[in-house]
Amino acid sequence: MPFPQEARKLLVFAGVLPLVICGTLSVPAAARSSSATTQQKLVANPASISFGSVQVSSTKNSGETLTNASNSKLTVSQATVTGAGFSFSGLALPLTLTPGQSFTLNVSFTPKSAGSASGSLSFNCKPSNFTITVPLSGSGISGGQLGISPTSLNFGSVALGSSKSMSATLSASGSSVTISSTTVNSSEFKLSGMSFPYTLAAGRTAAVTVSFVPQVSGTASANLSFNSNATSTSVEALSGTGTTSTQHRVSLSWKSSSSLVVGYNIYRSSKSGGPFTRLNSVLDASTTYVDSSVLNGQSYYYVTTDVDSKGMESGFSNQVQVTIPTS
Repeated sequence: MPFPQEARKLLVFAGVLPLVICGTLSVPAAARSSSATTQQKLVANPASISFGSVQVSSTKNSGETLTNASNSKLTVSQATVTGAGFSFSGLALPLTLTPGQSFTLNVSFTPKSAGSASGSLSFNCKPSNFTITVPLSGSGISGGQLGISPTSLNFGSVALGSSKSMSATLSASGSSVTISSTTVNSSEFKLSGMSFPYTLAAGRTAAVTVSFVPQVSGTASANLSFNSNATSTSVEALSGTGTTSTQHRVSLSWKSSSSLVVGYNIYRSSKSGGPFTRLNSVLDASTTYVDSSVLNGQSYYYVTTDVDSKGMESGFSNQVQVTIPTS
Protein backbone atom coordinates (compact mmCIF):
# COMPACT_ATOMS: atom_id res chain seq x y z
CA MET A 1 0.00 0.00 0.00
CA PRO A 2 1.60 3.34 -0.96
CA PHE A 3 2.48 5.86 1.75
CA PRO A 4 0.25 8.86 2.10
CA GLN A 5 1.62 12.01 0.52
CA GLU A 6 2.06 13.71 3.92
CA ALA A 7 4.30 10.87 5.11
CA ARG A 8 6.47 11.08 2.03
CA LYS A 9 6.98 14.81 2.66
CA LEU A 10 8.01 14.08 6.25
CA LEU A 11 10.62 11.58 5.15
CA VAL A 12 12.05 13.95 2.58
CA PHE A 13 12.32 16.68 5.20
CA ALA A 14 13.98 14.27 7.59
CA GLY A 15 16.47 13.28 4.92
CA VAL A 16 17.69 16.80 4.29
CA LEU A 17 17.77 17.87 7.94
CA PRO A 18 21.39 16.75 8.63
CA LEU A 19 22.65 18.71 5.63
CA VAL A 20 21.13 21.90 6.91
CA ILE A 21 22.66 21.45 10.33
CA CYS A 22 26.19 20.78 8.89
CA GLY A 23 25.87 23.76 6.67
CA THR A 24 25.29 26.05 9.61
CA LEU A 25 28.25 24.81 11.73
CA SER A 26 31.01 27.38 12.32
CA VAL A 27 34.54 27.40 13.89
CA PRO A 28 34.40 28.62 17.50
CA ALA A 29 35.89 32.05 18.13
CA ALA A 30 38.48 30.61 20.53
CA ALA A 31 39.81 28.30 17.84
CA ARG A 32 40.07 31.15 15.33
CA SER A 33 42.00 33.25 17.86
CA SER A 34 44.42 30.39 18.59
CA SER A 35 45.08 29.84 14.89
CA ALA A 36 45.72 33.53 14.30
CA THR A 37 48.12 33.71 17.26
CA THR A 38 50.07 30.74 15.95
CA GLN A 39 50.43 32.32 12.52
CA GLN A 40 51.30 35.79 13.84
CA LYS A 41 54.52 34.94 15.75
CA LEU A 42 57.37 37.28 16.76
CA VAL A 43 60.44 35.67 18.37
CA ALA A 44 62.80 37.62 20.67
CA ASN A 45 66.37 36.38 21.12
CA PRO A 46 67.59 36.25 23.81
CA ALA A 47 64.35 35.55 25.64
CA SER A 48 65.72 37.42 28.67
CA ILE A 49 68.74 39.67 29.32
CA SER A 50 70.91 39.66 32.44
CA PHE A 51 73.50 42.45 32.49
CA GLY A 52 75.30 41.12 35.57
CA SER A 53 77.23 43.59 37.73
CA VAL A 54 77.72 47.08 36.27
CA GLN A 55 79.54 50.00 37.85
CA VAL A 56 77.18 52.78 38.96
CA SER A 57 76.85 55.44 36.21
CA SER A 58 78.52 53.11 33.69
CA THR A 59 76.65 51.51 30.79
CA LYS A 60 76.56 47.94 29.57
CA ASN A 61 74.91 47.07 26.25
CA SER A 62 73.30 43.95 24.85
CA GLY A 63 71.73 43.16 21.50
CA GLU A 64 68.13 41.97 21.18
CA THR A 65 67.01 40.38 17.90
CA LEU A 66 63.38 40.26 16.78
CA THR A 67 62.45 37.68 14.12
CA ASN A 68 59.18 37.27 12.24
CA ALA A 69 58.58 33.52 12.52
CA SER A 70 55.12 33.67 10.94
CA ASN A 71 53.95 33.31 7.36
CA SER A 72 52.74 36.90 7.00
CA LYS A 73 53.94 40.43 7.65
CA LEU A 74 54.17 41.66 11.22
CA THR A 75 54.37 45.25 12.39
CA VAL A 76 55.90 46.19 15.74
CA SER A 77 53.82 49.23 16.58
CA GLN A 78 54.98 49.95 20.12
CA ALA A 79 57.96 49.18 22.40
CA THR A 80 57.93 49.83 26.14
CA VAL A 81 60.74 49.45 28.69
CA THR A 82 60.29 49.36 32.45
CA GLY A 83 62.76 49.29 35.33
CA ALA A 84 65.27 51.86 36.59
CA GLY A 85 68.38 52.14 34.45
CA PHE A 86 67.10 50.13 31.46
CA SER A 87 66.70 51.63 27.98
CA PHE A 88 66.76 50.69 24.31
CA SER A 89 67.93 52.37 21.11
CA GLY A 90 68.20 51.77 17.40
CA LEU A 91 64.52 50.94 16.90
CA ALA A 92 62.35 53.19 14.71
CA LEU A 93 58.62 52.50 14.99
CA PRO A 94 56.55 51.23 13.38
CA LEU A 95 58.82 48.36 12.30
CA THR A 96 57.45 45.99 9.64
CA LEU A 97 59.04 42.56 9.27
CA THR A 98 58.37 40.21 6.39
CA PRO A 99 58.26 36.44 7.06
CA GLY A 100 61.70 35.27 8.22
CA GLN A 101 63.09 38.81 8.51
CA SER A 102 65.04 39.86 11.63
CA PHE A 103 65.98 43.15 13.24
CA THR A 104 68.45 43.81 16.08
CA LEU A 105 68.16 46.69 18.52
CA ASN A 106 70.37 47.75 21.41
CA VAL A 107 69.34 47.35 25.05
CA SER A 108 71.31 49.20 27.76
CA PHE A 109 71.64 49.14 31.52
CA THR A 110 73.00 52.22 33.31
CA PRO A 111 72.50 51.82 37.08
CA LYS A 112 72.14 55.05 39.02
CA SER A 113 72.68 53.43 42.41
CA ALA A 114 74.04 50.24 43.92
CA GLY A 115 71.73 47.24 44.19
CA SER A 116 69.72 44.82 42.09
CA ALA A 117 67.42 46.05 39.34
CA SER A 118 64.80 44.35 37.21
CA GLY A 119 62.51 45.42 34.41
CA SER A 120 61.12 44.37 31.06
CA LEU A 121 61.06 45.27 27.40
CA SER A 122 57.70 44.71 25.68
CA PHE A 123 56.79 44.78 21.99
CA ASN A 124 53.22 45.20 20.74
CA CYS A 125 52.56 43.72 17.30
CA LYS A 126 49.86 44.04 14.67
CA PRO A 127 47.67 42.92 12.97
CA SER A 128 46.87 40.42 15.74
CA ASN A 129 47.55 42.99 18.48
CA PHE A 130 49.65 40.66 20.65
CA THR A 131 52.55 41.50 22.97
CA ILE A 132 55.82 39.71 23.78
CA THR A 133 57.92 40.63 26.83
CA VAL A 134 61.66 40.25 27.48
CA PRO A 135 62.62 40.24 31.20
CA LEU A 136 65.61 42.45 32.11
CA SER A 137 67.88 42.25 35.16
CA GLY A 138 71.16 43.65 36.43
CA SER A 139 72.98 44.90 39.48
CA GLY A 140 74.59 48.27 40.15
CA ILE A 141 77.85 48.23 42.09
CA SER A 142 79.74 51.14 43.63
CA GLY A 143 83.46 51.51 44.27
CA GLY A 144 86.40 50.61 42.08
CA GLN A 145 86.99 47.32 40.34
CA LEU A 146 90.36 45.61 40.03
CA GLY A 147 90.97 43.45 36.98
CA ILE A 148 93.87 41.16 36.12
CA SER A 149 95.00 39.87 32.74
CA PRO A 150 95.57 37.10 32.04
CA THR A 151 93.56 35.48 34.81
CA SER A 152 95.86 32.45 34.90
CA LEU A 153 99.57 31.75 34.41
CA ASN A 154 100.95 28.33 33.46
CA PHE A 155 104.73 28.13 33.88
CA GLY A 156 105.07 24.72 32.24
CA SER A 157 108.00 22.51 33.25
CA VAL A 158 110.76 24.10 35.32
CA ALA A 159 113.81 22.24 36.65
CA LEU A 160 114.32 22.03 40.39
CA GLY A 161 116.68 24.74 41.54
CA SER A 162 115.72 26.95 38.61
CA SER A 163 113.06 29.64 38.28
CA LYS A 164 110.79 31.00 35.58
CA SER A 165 109.06 34.39 35.55
CA MET A 166 105.89 35.55 33.82
CA SER A 167 104.06 38.89 33.74
CA ALA A 168 100.47 39.93 34.44
CA THR A 169 98.71 43.29 34.21
CA LEU A 170 96.43 44.87 36.82
CA SER A 171 93.82 47.46 35.83
CA ALA A 172 91.43 49.69 37.79
CA SER A 173 88.00 50.85 36.62
CA GLY A 174 85.17 52.87 38.12
CA SER A 175 87.39 54.61 40.65
CA SER A 176 90.90 54.27 42.07
CA VAL A 177 91.80 51.04 43.84
CA THR A 178 94.31 50.66 46.67
CA ILE A 179 95.96 47.24 46.92
CA SER A 180 97.00 46.61 50.51
CA SER A 181 98.66 43.20 50.16
CA THR A 182 98.76 39.92 48.27
CA THR A 183 98.26 36.36 49.40
CA VAL A 184 99.58 33.24 47.67
CA ASN A 185 98.94 29.79 49.09
CA SER A 186 102.23 28.22 47.95
CA SER A 187 105.84 29.08 48.71
CA GLU A 188 106.85 27.99 45.19
CA PHE A 189 105.28 31.11 43.63
CA LYS A 190 106.46 34.64 44.36
CA LEU A 191 105.29 38.13 43.33
CA SER A 192 107.67 40.99 42.51
CA GLY A 193 107.52 44.41 40.91
CA MET A 194 105.04 46.00 43.33
CA SER A 195 105.31 47.36 46.88
CA PHE A 196 102.30 47.86 49.14
CA PRO A 197 100.12 49.73 49.69
CA TYR A 198 99.80 50.49 45.99
CA THR A 199 97.13 52.82 44.58
CA LEU A 200 96.02 52.35 41.00
CA ALA A 201 94.03 55.22 39.48
CA ALA A 202 90.90 54.48 37.46
CA GLY A 203 91.77 53.71 33.86
CA ARG A 204 95.43 52.96 34.66
CA THR A 205 97.33 49.67 34.55
CA ALA A 206 100.33 48.22 36.38
CA ALA A 207 102.54 45.25 35.51
CA VAL A 208 103.58 42.63 38.05
CA THR A 209 105.97 39.70 37.80
CA VAL A 210 105.26 36.24 39.17
CA SER A 211 108.02 33.65 39.53
CA PHE A 212 107.82 29.88 39.87
CA VAL A 213 110.63 28.24 41.86
CA PRO A 214 109.77 24.53 42.18
CA GLN A 215 110.99 22.86 45.34
CA VAL A 216 109.81 19.31 44.64
CA SER A 217 109.07 17.32 41.51
CA GLY A 218 105.50 17.24 40.26
CA THR A 219 102.61 19.56 39.52
CA ALA A 220 102.17 22.69 41.62
CA SER A 221 99.21 25.08 41.71
CA ALA A 222 98.21 28.11 43.74
CA ASN A 223 96.01 31.18 43.82
CA LEU A 224 97.48 34.67 44.01
CA SER A 225 94.96 37.05 45.59
CA PHE A 226 95.21 40.84 45.48
CA ASN A 227 93.66 42.29 48.65
CA SER A 228 92.25 45.76 48.05
CA ASN A 229 89.33 48.11 48.61
CA ALA A 230 87.79 47.02 45.29
CA THR A 231 84.28 45.59 45.21
CA SER A 232 85.70 42.08 44.75
CA THR A 233 89.01 40.28 45.21
CA SER A 234 91.06 39.66 42.07
CA VAL A 235 92.64 36.22 41.89
CA GLU A 236 95.36 34.90 39.57
CA ALA A 237 95.43 31.11 39.08
CA LEU A 238 99.01 29.78 38.99
CA SER A 239 100.31 26.39 37.88
CA GLY A 240 103.56 24.71 36.91
CA THR A 241 105.49 21.45 37.06
CA GLY A 242 108.77 20.88 38.86
CA THR A 243 111.13 18.50 37.08
CA THR A 244 114.36 16.84 38.17
CA SER A 245 117.20 18.35 36.20
CA THR A 246 120.15 16.38 34.84
CA GLN A 247 123.55 17.73 35.83
CA HIS A 248 125.38 18.12 32.53
CA ARG A 249 129.13 18.36 32.10
CA VAL A 250 131.32 19.44 29.21
CA SER A 251 134.36 17.26 28.47
CA LEU A 252 137.13 18.97 26.52
CA SER A 253 140.22 17.39 24.97
CA TRP A 254 142.97 18.60 22.65
CA LYS A 255 146.27 17.49 21.14
CA SER A 256 149.47 18.18 23.04
CA SER A 257 151.79 20.87 21.79
CA SER A 258 155.61 20.80 21.65
CA SER A 259 157.74 19.35 24.41
CA LEU A 260 158.44 22.85 25.68
CA VAL A 261 154.83 23.18 26.88
CA VAL A 262 154.39 22.37 30.56
CA GLY A 263 150.66 22.98 30.87
CA TYR A 264 147.48 24.52 29.58
CA ASN A 265 144.86 27.08 30.59
CA ILE A 266 141.18 26.60 29.75
CA TYR A 267 138.91 29.60 29.13
CA ARG A 268 135.14 29.94 28.75
CA SER A 269 132.69 32.64 27.62
CA SER A 270 128.93 32.92 27.17
CA LYS A 271 129.50 34.94 23.98
CA SER A 272 131.28 33.99 20.81
CA GLY A 273 134.67 35.70 20.70
CA GLY A 274 134.75 36.45 24.42
CA PRO A 275 135.54 38.01 26.74
CA PHE A 276 136.81 34.74 28.20
CA THR A 277 137.26 33.72 31.83
CA ARG A 278 139.87 31.16 32.92
CA LEU A 279 138.34 28.05 34.48
CA ASN A 280 141.38 26.27 35.96
CA SER A 281 142.95 27.75 39.08
CA VAL A 282 146.30 26.00 38.52
CA LEU A 283 148.07 25.07 35.32
CA ASP A 284 146.59 21.90 33.80
CA ALA A 285 149.30 19.49 32.66
CA SER A 286 146.89 17.11 30.92
CA THR A 287 145.15 17.52 27.57
CA THR A 288 141.63 17.04 28.94
CA TYR A 289 139.31 19.12 31.10
CA VAL A 290 135.78 18.60 32.51
CA ASP A 291 133.57 21.65 33.10
CA SER A 292 130.83 20.80 35.64
CA SER A 293 129.63 24.35 36.26
CA VAL A 294 127.29 24.60 33.26
CA LEU A 295 123.59 25.48 33.31
CA ASN A 296 120.83 23.79 31.35
CA GLY A 297 119.82 25.51 28.14
CA GLN A 298 122.93 27.73 27.97
CA SER A 299 125.57 27.98 25.23
CA TYR A 300 129.28 28.22 26.04
CA TYR A 301 132.43 28.98 24.03
CA TYR A 302 135.80 27.44 24.96
CA VAL A 303 139.44 28.15 24.05
CA THR A 304 142.79 26.95 25.46
CA THR A 305 146.32 28.34 25.66
CA ASP A 306 149.79 26.77 25.98
CA VAL A 307 152.19 27.72 28.76
CA ASP A 308 155.92 26.91 28.42
CA SER A 309 158.55 26.35 31.08
CA LYS A 310 159.29 30.06 31.24
CA GLY A 311 155.65 30.87 32.00
CA MET A 312 155.01 32.34 28.57
CA GLU A 313 151.39 31.86 27.45
CA SER A 314 150.35 31.44 23.84
CA GLY A 315 147.39 33.02 22.14
CA PHE A 316 143.93 31.44 22.16
CA SER A 317 143.32 28.22 20.29
CA ASN A 318 140.39 27.80 17.94
CA GLN A 319 137.01 28.36 19.61
CA VAL A 320 134.63 25.48 20.38
CA GLN A 321 130.90 26.03 21.02
CA VAL A 322 128.83 23.76 23.28
CA THR A 323 125.06 24.06 23.92
CA ILE A 324 123.75 22.43 27.09
CA PRO A 325 120.39 20.56 26.85
CA THR A 326 117.42 22.09 28.65
CA SER A 327 116.83 18.99 30.76
